[in-house]
Amino acid sequence: MATDCIQQGIHGFGLGLRTEHYADFGPGRPPGLDWLEIISENYLVPGGKPLHQLDRIRADWPMVMHGVSLSIGGTDALDLAYLRELRALADRVQPGWVSDHLCWTGVDGHNLHDLLPLPLTEATLRHVTDRIGRVQDILGRRLVLENVSSYARFAADEMLEAEFVAELARRADCLLLLDVNNVYVSSVNHGFDAAAYIDAMPAERVVQLHLAGHSAGANGLLIDTHDTPVCAQVWDLYAHTLRRVGFRPTMIERDDHIPALAELLAELDVARNIAITVARTVAQPHGVAA
Repeated sequence: MATDCIQQGIHGFGLGLRTEHYADFGPGRPPGLDWLEIISENYLVPGGKPLHQLDRIRADWPMVMHGVSLSIGGTDALDLAYLRELRALADRVQPGWVSDHLCWTGVDGHNLHDLLPLPLTEATLRHVTDRIGRVQDILGRRLVLENVSSYARFAADEMLEAEFVAELARRADCLLLLDVNNVYVSSVNHGFDAAAYIDAMPAERVVQLHLAGHSAGANGLLIDTHDTPVCAQVWDLYAHTLRRVGFRPTMIERDDHIPALAELLAELDVARNIAITVARTVAQPHGVAA
Protein backbone atom coordinates (compact mmCIF):
# COMPACT_ATOMS: atom_id res chain seq x y z
CA MET A 1 0.00 0.00 0.00
CA ALA A 2 2.81 2.43 0.80
CA THR A 3 4.19 1.89 -2.70
CA ASP A 4 0.75 2.57 -4.15
CA CYS A 5 0.63 5.87 -2.21
CA ILE A 6 3.97 6.99 -3.64
CA GLN A 7 2.91 6.02 -7.14
CA GLN A 8 -0.12 8.26 -6.78
CA GLY A 9 2.06 11.17 -5.68
CA ILE A 10 1.00 10.97 -2.03
CA HIS A 11 3.89 10.45 0.34
CA GLY A 12 5.30 12.11 3.43
CA PHE A 13 3.32 14.65 5.43
CA GLY A 14 0.26 16.73 4.58
CA LEU A 15 -2.25 19.25 5.87
CA GLY A 16 -5.89 20.00 5.22
CA LEU A 17 -6.38 22.81 2.71
CA ARG A 18 -8.32 25.60 4.47
CA THR A 19 -9.45 28.96 3.09
CA GLU A 20 -7.37 30.77 5.73
CA HIS A 21 -4.23 29.49 4.00
CA TYR A 22 -5.13 29.99 0.32
CA ALA A 23 -2.77 32.96 0.07
CA ASP A 24 0.13 30.88 1.43
CA PHE A 25 0.04 28.64 -1.63
CA GLY A 26 1.68 30.83 -4.23
CA PRO A 27 4.73 30.13 -6.38
CA GLY A 28 6.98 27.55 -4.79
CA ARG A 29 6.22 25.19 -1.93
CA PRO A 30 6.47 25.75 1.82
CA PRO A 31 9.23 23.39 3.04
CA GLY A 32 8.09 20.38 5.03
CA LEU A 33 4.72 19.96 3.31
CA ASP A 34 4.24 17.21 0.73
CA TRP A 35 0.51 17.10 -0.11
CA LEU A 36 -2.91 18.51 0.76
CA GLU A 37 -6.26 17.06 1.73
CA ILE A 38 -9.43 18.84 0.61
CA ILE A 39 -12.92 18.57 2.09
CA SER A 40 -14.85 17.34 -0.92
CA GLU A 41 -18.09 19.17 -0.11
CA ASN A 42 -16.34 22.55 -0.21
CA TYR A 43 -15.80 22.15 -3.95
CA LEU A 44 -19.06 20.55 -5.10
CA VAL A 45 -20.08 23.82 -6.69
CA PRO A 46 -20.65 24.79 -10.35
CA GLY A 47 -17.89 27.41 -10.41
CA GLY A 48 -16.59 30.55 -8.74
CA LYS A 49 -13.80 31.23 -6.28
CA PRO A 50 -13.62 27.81 -4.59
CA LEU A 51 -12.95 25.98 -7.85
CA HIS A 52 -10.61 28.72 -9.06
CA GLN A 53 -8.51 28.33 -5.91
CA LEU A 54 -8.69 24.55 -6.11
CA ASP A 55 -7.46 24.45 -9.71
CA ARG A 56 -4.70 26.97 -8.96
CA ILE A 57 -3.37 25.09 -5.96
CA ARG A 58 -3.85 21.64 -7.46
CA ALA A 59 -1.53 22.60 -10.32
CA ASP A 60 1.36 22.52 -7.82
CA TRP A 61 0.25 20.11 -5.12
CA PRO A 62 -0.75 16.42 -4.92
CA MET A 63 -4.15 16.08 -3.23
CA VAL A 64 -6.52 13.60 -1.67
CA MET A 65 -10.27 14.12 -1.22
CA HIS A 66 -12.02 13.69 2.14
CA GLY A 67 -15.80 13.82 2.46
CA VAL A 68 -18.30 14.17 5.29
CA SER A 69 -21.65 13.48 3.58
CA LEU A 70 -21.54 9.93 2.24
CA SER A 71 -23.39 8.40 5.20
CA ILE A 72 -22.16 4.96 4.17
CA GLY A 73 -23.82 3.36 7.18
CA GLY A 74 -27.17 5.13 6.82
CA THR A 75 -30.49 3.50 5.98
CA ASP A 76 -31.59 6.18 3.51
CA ALA A 77 -30.91 5.32 -0.13
CA LEU A 78 -27.50 6.34 -1.40
CA ASP A 79 -27.55 9.88 -2.77
CA LEU A 80 -26.80 9.20 -6.42
CA ALA A 81 -26.70 12.89 -7.37
CA TYR A 82 -24.08 13.50 -4.68
CA LEU A 83 -22.06 10.51 -5.86
CA ARG A 84 -22.12 11.74 -9.46
CA GLU A 85 -20.87 15.15 -8.31
CA LEU A 86 -18.20 13.47 -6.21
CA ARG A 87 -16.99 11.44 -9.17
CA ALA A 88 -16.88 14.56 -11.35
CA LEU A 89 -14.79 16.33 -8.71
CA ALA A 90 -12.45 13.34 -8.52
CA ASP A 91 -12.09 13.42 -12.31
CA ARG A 92 -11.14 17.09 -12.00
CA VAL A 93 -8.74 16.76 -9.07
CA GLN A 94 -7.28 13.33 -9.86
CA PRO A 95 -6.68 12.67 -6.16
CA GLY A 96 -4.54 9.95 -4.70
CA TRP A 97 -7.77 8.56 -3.22
CA VAL A 98 -11.28 9.51 -2.09
CA SER A 99 -12.18 9.02 1.57
CA ASP A 100 -15.14 9.49 3.88
CA HIS A 101 -16.21 8.31 7.33
CA LEU A 102 -17.46 4.97 8.59
CA CYS A 103 -20.65 6.34 10.07
CA TRP A 104 -24.15 7.57 9.34
CA THR A 105 -25.12 11.24 9.19
CA GLY A 106 -28.91 11.38 9.07
CA VAL A 107 -32.21 9.58 8.55
CA ASP A 108 -35.41 10.13 6.57
CA GLY A 109 -33.75 12.82 4.51
CA HIS A 110 -32.63 14.85 7.53
CA ASN A 111 -28.90 15.57 7.78
CA LEU A 112 -27.88 15.72 11.44
CA HIS A 113 -24.49 17.26 10.55
CA ASP A 114 -22.62 14.83 12.75
CA LEU A 115 -20.58 11.65 12.20
CA LEU A 116 -22.60 9.10 14.14
CA PRO A 117 -21.31 5.64 15.11
CA LEU A 118 -22.73 2.39 13.79
CA PRO A 119 -24.14 -0.61 15.67
CA LEU A 120 -21.30 -3.14 15.66
CA THR A 121 -23.33 -6.11 14.43
CA GLU A 122 -23.26 -8.72 11.69
CA ALA A 123 -26.36 -7.12 10.13
CA THR A 124 -24.58 -3.76 9.96
CA LEU A 125 -21.54 -5.42 8.37
CA ARG A 126 -23.71 -6.87 5.60
CA HIS A 127 -25.54 -3.58 5.09
CA VAL A 128 -22.42 -1.41 4.88
CA THR A 129 -20.50 -3.92 2.75
CA ASP A 130 -23.25 -3.80 0.15
CA ARG A 131 -23.32 -0.01 0.10
CA ILE A 132 -19.54 0.25 -0.20
CA GLY A 133 -19.66 -2.02 -3.23
CA ARG A 134 -22.22 0.20 -4.93
CA VAL A 135 -20.30 3.39 -4.10
CA GLN A 136 -17.06 1.93 -5.44
CA ASP A 137 -18.82 0.98 -8.68
CA ILE A 138 -20.18 4.51 -9.11
CA LEU A 139 -16.88 6.22 -8.27
CA GLY A 140 -14.85 3.79 -10.33
CA ARG A 141 -12.29 3.50 -7.53
CA ARG A 142 -11.80 1.89 -4.14
CA LEU A 143 -13.24 3.85 -1.25
CA VAL A 144 -11.14 4.82 1.78
CA LEU A 145 -13.05 4.89 5.08
CA GLU A 146 -12.09 6.56 8.36
CA ASN A 147 -12.87 5.36 11.87
CA VAL A 148 -14.84 8.01 13.76
CA SER A 149 -14.72 9.11 17.39
CA SER A 150 -17.73 8.08 19.45
CA TYR A 151 -19.41 9.06 22.69
CA ALA A 152 -21.99 6.29 23.18
CA ARG A 153 -22.37 2.62 22.38
CA PHE A 154 -25.27 0.52 21.15
CA ALA A 155 -26.69 -2.11 23.48
CA ALA A 156 -26.93 -4.41 20.45
CA ASP A 157 -23.17 -4.39 19.73
CA GLU A 158 -21.87 -7.87 18.97
CA MET A 159 -18.14 -7.18 18.53
CA LEU A 160 -15.39 -4.70 19.26
CA GLU A 161 -15.08 -1.71 16.93
CA ALA A 162 -11.61 -2.76 15.79
CA GLU A 163 -12.94 -6.19 14.83
CA PHE A 164 -15.80 -4.56 12.94
CA VAL A 165 -13.52 -2.20 10.98
CA ALA A 166 -11.05 -4.94 10.05
CA GLU A 167 -13.75 -7.35 8.92
CA LEU A 168 -15.56 -4.66 6.93
CA ALA A 169 -12.39 -3.75 5.05
CA ARG A 170 -11.88 -7.42 4.19
CA ARG A 171 -15.44 -8.09 3.05
CA ALA A 172 -15.89 -4.85 1.09
CA ASP A 173 -12.33 -4.79 -0.28
CA CYS A 174 -12.06 -1.13 0.67
CA LEU A 175 -9.15 0.81 2.17
CA LEU A 176 -8.74 2.54 5.53
CA LEU A 177 -7.87 6.00 6.79
CA LEU A 178 -6.75 5.35 10.35
CA ASP A 179 -7.46 8.37 12.54
CA VAL A 180 -5.11 8.00 15.50
CA ASN A 181 -6.75 10.80 17.47
CA ASN A 182 -10.19 9.22 17.02
CA VAL A 183 -8.88 5.91 18.34
CA TYR A 184 -7.49 7.67 21.40
CA VAL A 185 -10.65 9.73 22.02
CA SER A 186 -12.90 6.67 21.78
CA SER A 187 -10.55 4.59 23.94
CA VAL A 188 -10.86 7.12 26.76
CA ASN A 189 -14.61 7.49 26.30
CA HIS A 190 -15.26 3.73 26.27
CA GLY A 191 -12.36 2.38 28.32
CA PHE A 192 -10.66 0.16 25.75
CA ASP A 193 -6.98 -0.30 24.92
CA ALA A 194 -6.03 2.10 22.11
CA ALA A 195 -2.85 0.19 21.24
CA ALA A 196 -4.83 -3.05 20.91
CA TYR A 197 -7.21 -1.30 18.51
CA ILE A 198 -4.26 -0.26 16.34
CA ASP A 199 -2.83 -3.79 16.51
CA ALA A 200 -6.09 -5.20 15.15
CA MET A 201 -6.02 -3.06 12.00
CA PRO A 202 -5.13 -4.81 8.71
CA ALA A 203 -1.93 -2.89 7.94
CA GLU A 204 -2.07 -3.71 4.24
CA ARG A 205 -5.33 -1.75 3.90
CA VAL A 206 -4.26 1.41 5.76
CA VAL A 207 -3.32 4.12 3.23
CA GLN A 208 -3.43 7.28 5.35
CA LEU A 209 -3.15 8.45 8.96
CA HIS A 210 -4.91 11.40 10.60
CA LEU A 211 -3.69 13.32 13.63
CA ALA A 212 -5.67 16.03 15.41
CA GLY A 213 -6.40 17.71 18.71
CA HIS A 214 -9.43 17.21 20.94
CA SER A 215 -11.10 18.88 23.92
CA ALA A 216 -12.53 17.76 27.25
CA GLY A 217 -16.30 17.66 27.44
CA ALA A 218 -18.78 16.90 30.20
CA ASN A 219 -18.57 13.80 32.39
CA GLY A 220 -14.98 13.11 31.44
CA LEU A 221 -15.71 12.60 27.75
CA LEU A 222 -13.19 13.69 25.14
CA ILE A 223 -14.60 15.48 22.07
CA ASP A 224 -12.95 15.35 18.66
CA THR A 225 -12.93 19.11 18.03
CA HIS A 226 -9.88 19.60 15.76
CA ASP A 227 -9.24 22.94 17.44
CA THR A 228 -6.10 22.29 19.51
CA PRO A 229 -2.62 20.89 18.90
CA VAL A 230 -2.02 17.13 19.02
CA CYS A 231 -1.54 15.99 22.63
CA ALA A 232 1.29 13.88 24.04
CA GLN A 233 -0.84 10.74 24.35
CA VAL A 234 -1.80 10.89 20.67
CA TRP A 235 1.83 11.42 19.66
CA ASP A 236 2.70 8.27 21.63
CA LEU A 237 -0.10 6.35 19.93
CA TYR A 238 1.11 7.63 16.55
CA ALA A 239 4.56 6.17 17.26
CA HIS A 240 2.92 2.85 18.15
CA THR A 241 0.89 3.00 14.95
CA LEU A 242 4.01 3.49 12.84
CA ARG A 243 5.67 0.52 14.53
CA ARG A 244 2.57 -1.58 13.85
CA VAL A 245 1.56 -0.63 10.28
CA GLY A 246 4.71 1.03 8.96
CA PHE A 247 4.86 4.57 7.67
CA ARG A 248 1.79 5.87 5.87
CA PRO A 249 1.09 9.37 4.53
CA THR A 250 0.23 11.40 7.62
CA MET A 251 -1.61 14.69 8.06
CA ILE A 252 -2.79 16.98 10.83
CA GLU A 253 -6.40 18.20 10.80
CA ARG A 254 -7.27 21.65 12.14
CA ASP A 255 -10.80 22.96 11.60
CA ASP A 256 -11.22 25.64 14.25
CA HIS A 257 -8.89 28.15 15.92
CA ILE A 258 -6.82 27.73 12.79
CA PRO A 259 -3.30 29.14 13.30
CA ALA A 260 -0.85 30.50 10.75
CA LEU A 261 0.45 27.92 8.31
CA ALA A 262 3.93 28.16 9.85
CA GLU A 263 2.56 26.96 13.20
CA LEU A 264 0.94 23.92 11.60
CA LEU A 265 4.12 23.14 9.69
CA ALA A 266 6.04 23.22 12.97
CA GLU A 267 3.56 20.75 14.44
CA LEU A 268 3.92 18.59 11.34
CA ASP A 269 7.66 18.52 12.03
CA VAL A 270 6.87 16.76 15.32
CA ALA A 271 5.17 13.99 13.35
CA ARG A 272 8.13 13.82 10.97
CA ASN A 273 10.62 13.53 13.83
CA ILE A 274 8.59 10.77 15.45
CA ALA A 275 8.50 8.89 12.14
CA ILE A 276 12.28 9.27 11.74
CA THR A 277 12.88 8.02 15.29
CA VAL A 278 10.60 5.01 14.84
CA ALA A 279 12.20 4.15 11.50
CA ARG A 280 15.69 4.23 13.03
CA THR A 281 14.62 2.11 15.98
CA VAL A 282 12.83 -0.48 13.85
CA ALA A 283 15.81 -0.71 11.50
CA GLN A 284 18.14 -1.70 14.34
CA PRO A 285 18.28 -5.29 15.60
CA HIS A 286 16.86 -5.89 19.09
CA GLY A 287 15.50 -2.31 19.14
CA VAL A 288 18.91 -0.71 19.54
CA ALA A 289 18.68 2.91 18.38
CA ALA A 290 21.16 4.26 15.83
